Amino acid sequence: MLDLTQDVRDLTAAIVDIESVSGAEQALADEVERALSVLPHLKVTRSGETVVARTELGHPERVLIAGHLDTVPVAANLPSRVEGDLLYGCGTTDMKAGVAVALKLAATVPAPNRDLTYVFYDCEEIESERNGLTRVAREHADWLAADFAVLMEPTDGVIEGGCQGTLRAEVTVSGKRAHSARSWFGVNAIHGIEPVLARLNAYEPRRPTVDGLEYHEGLNAVGVRGGVAGNVIPDLCVVSVNYRFAPDLSIEEAREHVREVFAGFAVSFVDAAPGARPGLTHPVAAAFAAAVGGTPRAKLGWTDVARFSALGVPAVNYGPGDPNLAHQQGEYVSLPKIVESERAMLNWLST
Repeated sequence: MLDLTQDVRDLTAAIVDIESVSGAEQALADEVERALSVLPHLKVTRSGETVVARTELGHPERVLIAGHLDTVPVAANLPSRVEGDLLYGCGTTDMKAGVAVALKLAATVPAPNRDLTYVFYDCEEIESERNGLTRVAREHADWLAADFAVLMEPTDGVIEGGCQGTLRAEVTVSGKRAHSARSWFGVNAIHGIEPVLARLNAYEPRRPTVDGLEYHEGLNAVGVRGGVAGNVIPDLCVVSVNYRFAPDLSIEEAREHVREVFAGFAVSFVDAAPGARPGLTHPVAAAFAAAVGGTPRAKLGWTDVARFSALGVPAVNYGPGDPNLAHQQGEYVSLPKIVESERAMLNWLST
């Protein structure tokens, strides 16, 4: 069983060494459930490979602290190893160091100044419909009720407020099929994407300030699909586009913006996920920011804070890992950053 009394750095290494690639988190979820179930101040429940632990102290505020148990596939980077002040291994930064901090808090803060809900969930790194938070929100929404949430995503120890929304669109260019030996009888759809690419190259992304944090949007081609055969002029070409938009836009507003950029072309939408506003004006969030210190910044990417926002729970990202190292074969986390994160969270929950 995981030993929650050990130093948070050693606990991180122990968690990293329990392989938990998305869809295969049971062994780690079992260990987390066993370790939390022996703590008398917590009520522990489970849904699939998601483990939830709660205090029931009657405080007027409840804070939710969440972390995902899964990692991307192992790339010859297990077991973990320590080199100087760095811990290497699959999931060290994304986000088993954050999970270790949350588990230490669960074990060492039996009487926090706010009621706490800890959520350790599965399948964050893969398709949305398999995400443990999605399942719990659907089947046990009351488990996620809170006044504020901290998602222990890697932020290098800096509060990152909210998150960007994301959508994927397909811009279709039509032509006329013909034999390539007599190309003048056709219209080459692949050649026809030139104005689509020109609009993308000329695009000036917005940098709006939302609740005091500056977001930097992006609209980019992420794929091109076209061609029939080596002797055929193609009559269809599709440019896949990804739009990362600030949380002051709804999904429909983001879609309308993409339609405007590609006016005159056929545009369809493949998928979308809303952003989340920073929520740092909430009193609980302000107290968290004061305890952690530093200058909060915008989250330039999508995270599960958007799921909490959809449930009416303001949320921030905060964790010890460097997000730029996530998913790399040489992924690592700074051991002092793990300790710093634990101390900041303890300070917040004790004052």
